[in-house]
Amino acid sequence: MKKKIIILLTLFLCCMPSFSQIDRDRIEKIIHGKKASVGVAILYKDKMFLISNGNKYPLMSVFKFHVAVAALKEMEYKGIALDSTVCIKAEQMHKNTYSPLRERYPDQDFQISYGSLIEYTASLSDNNTCDILIDFVGGISKVEAYIHTLGISDIQLTETEYTMHQNLDNCYRNWSTPQSVVALLKKVYTENVLSQEHFLFLEQAMLSTPTGKNKLRAGLPECIALAHKTGQSGRTDSNVLIGDNDAGIVYLPSGEKCYIAVLIKDSKETDAENASIIADIAKEVYNSLINPDNTH
Repeated sequence: MKKKIIILLTLFLCCMPSFSQIDRDRIEKIIHGKKASVGVAILYKDKMFLISNGNKYPLMSVFKFHVAVAALKEMEYKGIALDSTVCIKAEQMHKNTYSPLRERYPDQDFQISYGSLIEYTASLSDNNTCDILIDFVGGISKVEAYIHTLGISDIQLTETEYTMHQNLDNCYRNWSTPQSVVALLKKVYTENVLSQEHFLFLEQAMLSTPTGKNKLRAGLPECIALAHKTGQSGRTDSNVLIGDNDAGIVYLPSGEKCYIAVLIKDSKETDAENASIIADIAKEVYNSLINPDNTH
């Protein structure tokens, strides 16, 4: 009987995902020869896998996750409910920037709930609602300071969406290492950073995002849940894409979660190729974690 238990336990352990199964060579092969700097961080079962983590990668709209977390925390501090409303002035809806909310309420003042501002920012990646939340927190420096209090150090946030659109080079000033991105994701997911209500609200916003279907999402089976935040810059006069990113949480069949960030900097590749790099890395990581023999 004891021998049978040992055999069953051995079989069970062999079927469990193992972090060591992630093949660095296969991921580096995906990146090799690409005209871009690609940073990768994978955090699984308290073990970190890193590639080119030393660079300062422009976060682009990935920083909207940081903003949303800071805004939700500010709401908790001030006792503001998700369904509480705020008046938005027409002049806060800047032109010539991505803003689904502005399209919904063109050239007018309107009322909207704080919860909707979070959804528009974290799920729909609205640039105007992002800046409204930054102002609500007290400015971008307050957002940065709050993230630092969580123990996330290798990150700088000095720019709003408005200032990045004023000068494309400002995109470089909002940067992070891939490691710091996944560290924040895991902290929000596994520690009491936010109230349960606010965490579940933010989680659902990221699970339901329609952005980046050709990035991390494209590398995963349709049945696998992914909560994530994408980000992409414009191109410089020399046709260089400053940043193209996707970071999120993969909900594995075992019930475990894998935190992943793929950040691309100064890419001369096409948008489609950048997305393919991210998708291929996600596919490799997922297959490595669910296939014990690593023969995919």
